[in-house]
Amino acid sequence: MSDPLVLIPARVAATRLPNKPLADIAGEPMIVHVWRRAMEAGIGPVAIATDAPEIAEAVAKVGGQAVMTRADHASGSDRIFEAVEKLDPEGRHDVVVNVQGDLPTVDPSVIAASITPLSDPSVDLATLVAVIEREEEKTNPNVVKMVGAQVSPGRFRALYFTRATAPYGEGPLYHHIGLYAYRRKALQRFVGMKPSPLELREKLEQLRALEAGMRIDAVVVNDVPLGVDTPHDLDRAREIVAARRTV
Repeated sequence: MSDPLVLIPARVAATRLPNKPLADIAGEPMIVHVWRRAMEAGIGPVAIATDAPEIAEAVAKVGGQAVMTRADHASGSDRIFEAVEKLDPEGRHDVVVNVQGDLPTVDPSVIAASITPLSDPSVDLATLVAVIEREEEKTNPNVVKMVGAQVSPGRFRALYFTRATAPYGEGPLYHHIGLYAYRRKALQRFVGMKPSPLELREKLEQLRALEAGMRIDAVVVNDVPLGVDTPHDLDRAREIVAARRTV
């Protein structure tokens, strides 16, 4: 692992919260807040991968970099692969970190933690999990759980991801956080594969990698970043940012 590149996929076509990346939070578009958090992580250059000129313009206004991608991508993974091929055709960046564009309050240290498992050459992808503390989240299908084998303190080799309550029995359950660090060759292989049966059944993209025999390791972090999907989430994000600025 020598030179990570952080990419943030963003598009305006969101059904529950239209124009979400451009939503105002403390005087700046949400996508700018995500870009700032990724820059603060300090692990490598950061760029926005988007199909919307207005998003690219918003990022350019604060000195950020954006790369235009096709509008017909099925997922953020496909979008960031197009972006990295455009930004780095010579292949200098061997790790690609995918930070979702709706995480305006994400802790930069969480982003930085995502790349640590890739120091092990047997790991293809790395991601993040947090212990589920709230009882109602243990049975909530919108809270994706990671089932894994512990390989060291605070790190697991992922065996499965599911919307069900798993594993069964006593012990902690782990909430999967959808932030990924890909080895460059693993990302290329991943986007070249068709959606897998378990991926389609659970509606979880990462199962495609597991079904193909790719290794995903997960790092345990202290909390789950707020993902903004609804107007209520946006209000919470505004409150969090406002509170941080008054400290």
